[in-house]
Amino acid sequence: MDFNDTDQEAEFRREVRDWIARNAPTELWETLNSFSFGQAKMDSDALMRHSKAWQRKKHVGGWACLNWPKAYGGRGATPIERVIWQQEEGVYAMLSAVFTLGIGMCGPTLLENASEAQCRRHLPKIASGEEVWCQLFSEPSGGSDLAGLRTSAKREGDEWVVDGQKIWTTGAHYSDYGLLLARTDFTVPKHRGLTMFYVDMKTPGIEVRPIKQLNGQSEFNEVYFTGARIPDAQRIGDVGAGWHISLTTLMNERLAVGGVMPTGFPEMLAFCEALQTDAGPAIEDPDICAHLAGWAIRHLGLKHTSNRTLSALSNGKLPGPENSIAKLVISQTLQEIAHYAMSLQGDWGILVDEADAVDEGRFQAYLLRSPGMRIEGGTDEILRNIIGERVLGLPADIRVDKTMPFNQIPVSGTAPSHPAAARSDVVDNRAV
Repeated sequence: MDFNDTDQEAEFRREVRDWIARNAPTELWETLNSFSFGQAKMDSDALMRHSKAWQRKKHVGGWACLNWPKAYGGRGATPIERVIWQQEEGVYAMLSAVFTLGIGMCGPTLLENASEAQCRRHLPKIASGEEVWCQLFSEPSGGSDLAGLRTSAKREGDEWVVDGQKIWTTGAHYSDYGLLLARTDFTVPKHRGLTMFYVDMKTPGIEVRPIKQLNGQSEFNEVYFTGARIPDAQRIGDVGAGWHISLTTLMNERLAVGGVMPTGFPEMLAFCEALQTDAGPAIEDPDICAHLAGWAIRHLGLKHTSNRTLSALSNGKLPGPENSIAKLVISQTLQEIAHYAMSLQGDWGILVDEADAVDEGRFQAYLLRSPGMRIEGGTDEILRNIIGERVLGLPADIRVDKTMPFNQIPVSGTAPSHPAAARSDVVDNRAV
């Protein structure tokens, strides 16, 4: 593989740099450059305002959703050109976080599965930042088994009536639309009774409750559906085809999420280079060097794995299950690095406040945010199953309920084990 720019790519890179130099919100550079994973450096209203302004400017200039067709608000660029843009956007990419789900997951799902009318109605607005989307998949009763979800959609004429609960929905509190996977048939095996919809998040019967996280932020939400009515025109694909459509979303999710997650290694290396211990510079300590060497090898492995994905994309292939590797390794590495950095800080490691903690509490923020990384976009266990079965070709896990009608699958216990499941009884329709 040759990762040097071709003449055409070099010209494209010059064009990107020139446009960014003339149009980027340079007054925000210092603030954006201080952003750290798990730390808020700007209040949410200001961040949303600046994010939408930057996205709108990119869209007008023809730099939004580069690889989407021009008819849907994109540029018709190649995957490699999209990567060049991402490399050159630099700190201003921090303003794209609120659009990650809409552009990185929901948009590609619409492109692949929605009708022409649906695509023309929504994709340009996603590209311009006018519409922010979220992904309504996870449920408290489903755990890591997405196909076990129990939110129901029952058809009444030209509408569907939705009841149930979603959880860990990123950005639902500021989203305009959500991609909804719901159960429309309880009498067939669990993978066959699902249908995909999209919903206006302001629809009566939808209630969003932000979840307070360890780090004080509220990125995730519970979303309750109580008799919410969705027009059949907002169904994506055929009734019962939801599982196959959701795979498009999930493959893009692991690419989009894994692509923006930090390992923390560059920051850890810089921290150790500056740190002085009682025995001298930390970077000269053999034990510390051994830890850094291990993370450096993983960092390099992730880089080459990413290059392999880029090569596949440049050849016109869709994101594959191998993208689960990056997300699995990155989330574990960040957690290990955060733990180790705090141990090197000694007693100072217990301080969290940016004003008092070492390195403005960067690694403390990593530690408090990192458990979420090991759940969002697929738990470690699910990712290992995907890698084992779909990348390595190992025998599949035994799944005794795979061919069983959903309403005949035994349900264990009657009391909810998680506070978030307190209202899950309203969606217990397996006997229906």
